[in-house]
Amino acid sequence: MDIKELQEKVELHLTSIWQTPVKVSEIFHLSGGACQDNFAIELISNSTKQSVVLRTDKGGSLLSSLSKRDEFKVAELVYKAGVKTPKPVYLEEKSSVIGAPFYLMEKIAGKATGRYITKDKELDSYRKTNMVSDLASNLAKLHTVNPNSVTDRDLKQKLKLVTIDTYISQAIVDLRQSLDELPEAHPAIELCLYWMETHAPNIDQIVLVHGDFRTGNFMMNSDGLQGILDFEFAHWGDRHEDIAWLCMRDWRFGRLNKEVGGFGDRKDFYREYETTSGIPVDPMKVSFWEIMGNVRWAIGSAQQAERHLSGKDKGIELASIGRRTAEMEWEAMRLIEEIENAV
Repeated sequence: MDIKELQEKVELHLTSIWQTPVKVSEIFHLSGGACQDNFAIELISNSTKQSVVLRTDKGGSLLSSLSKRDEFKVAELVYKAGVKTPKPVYLEEKSSVIGAPFYLMEKIAGKATGRYITKDKELDSYRKTNMVSDLASNLAKLHTVNPNSVTDRDLKQKLKLVTIDTYISQAIVDLRQSLDELPEAHPAIELCLYWMETHAPNIDQIVLVHGDFRTGNFMMNSDGLQGILDFEFAHWGDRHEDIAWLCMRDWRFGRLNKEVGGFGDRKDFYREYETTSGIPVDPMKVSFWEIMGNVRWAIGSAQQAERHLSGKDKGIELASIGRRTAEMEWEAMRLIEEIENAV
C-alpha cells in the first residue's frame, strides 16, 4: 500500500469511528526496524490538530512478539503506572482497514538512535546528570505492574503467566526449542544453555518486563527523556531481565566502558532503580540474565537471517543482523568465564 492510499484509508476509517470529519494533513514513514512499520501522522478534527504515530506489523515476528492489540493494552498499563511513554490513542484490531491491525499513539519529540543517545554533543549535559536516573526510575515504575494488578484476563494470559519456581527453566526450554528449529547447529549456544540450567538463580517476584529495554527504544532530546517505546516483547518475568538487557554489550554502540546502554555506569543505575523501587538489585542475577539475553539475541539474530535465507522476507537488514549471531555467542561465553573465574 502506498502512502497516499494509506492516508485515504486512515481518514475514512477514523471519520467513521469517531463520528466526526478527520483529515490527515501530513503523513510520512518513520524507521520501524525489521518487524514494525511506523508512520507519523498529523490529524485535523474539529479544527484541532493531533500528532500521532501509526504502528503496525510489516513482516514476520521475532520470537514471540505480542499482537498489536496486546501491545496497545500493555502500553495502556505502563502509561497508567506513571511511566513516561507515549499516550495510547486508538486501537484497530481488524486487518481489513489497512491490511494489518494497527494502533495510534501520541507522537513525542526526540530521537532514539544509538549514536545520538551515546555520543551526540547535544546530550552531553543530560548524560552527565539525569539520563541514568530518569531511565532507572521509569523502569522501576514499569515493574510495579504485576499479574495481580491486571484485570484483563486475556491479556494476563497473553503475557505468558508464569510461576517463580518454573519461569527460568521454562525460558531455557523455549530457547532450546527455538534453537532446534534453526537449520544449522550452534554448539556455543548449547554450551551456554547447559551452564544456565545449572546456575539458575531464584526470583523475588514476577513483574511486567519490557522485554527490549535498551538504547534505541527510548526517545530523548536535550530536554531529557521523552518516552519509552516498543512493548512488543513485554511479558511476565524477573525485573533483572530488563536491567541486564540494557547492560548488554551489543547496545553500547562502541562505548564499551559505559556498561549501561553506552552512556552510564551500573552502580549508578542500580542505585537509582533501588531508590525508586525500594528493592535491591542483585548483580549476580543481572549477570545471569545478561548471559540469557545474549543467548536469546543470538538465536533471534539467527532467526532473522533465516527469514532472509528462506526467502520468506528477504532484506539486507535481516541478513546483516544474522551475521552478528557469533558476536552474542562469544559475549555469553565471555561472561560465563568471567563468573567462573571469580568463584
